[in-house]
Parts: sequence; structure tokens; C-alpha cells
Amino acid sequence: MGESRSNFLSRSIDWLRAGYPSGVPRQDYVALLGLLRRKLTEDEIRKIARDLADQSQRTADPITTDDIEEMINDSVLQEASPEDIARVSAHLAAGGWPLADPPAD
Repeated sequence: MGESRSNFLSRSIDWLRAGYPSGVPRQDYVALLGLLRRKLTEDEIRKIARDLADQSQRTADPITTDDIEEMINDSVLQEASPEDIARVSAHLAAGGWPLADPPAD
């Protein structure tokens, strides 16, 4: 992974922590993973999943990496509702996540 890509991944984790300072609620994972897939590779999403699982261990509703992996695998079959996308997008925007795709060169 190139340095700028690695830096983007680190910033992505920081944006998620800023957008979800108390941890990601379980009902947001499917929409969150769907939105992350727009910008990140599967390997990057899995790295973030490990980080989110570690962070969630300090919450009232902890989630494991295996739980998130199952959601990643199942989310292809499960569409997030427009309300879920709007809610998760608002959290990501609050954390500074670049929701808009960059203009084509």
C-alpha cells in the first residue's frame, strides 16, 4: 500500500472515530460498510473492521471482528434503507469523511 493510500486509511479511521465518538451502533454497520466500499478496498475495510471491533469493546454493545466480517459478507445481499444511509452519512460528514467523489481528472 502506497504512503498516500496508507495515510488515507489512517485518516479514515480518525474520521470514523470523530463521527462516532461513542462507537458505531450495531444498526449502522451495514450502511457504514456500504458507504466505505465506495472509497476503500476490501482489505482496507477489513482493517477498519478490526479497529471498530477493538473500539466497540469499550461500549455497552460490543461487536467482534467475526460479527463485522459476517456483516461484510452478508451486506452484499442486504440493502441499507435510505434512512440508514442518511443517518450514517451524517455521522461520517460530522467526522470529516469526504462523501462526494473527487472530480474526474
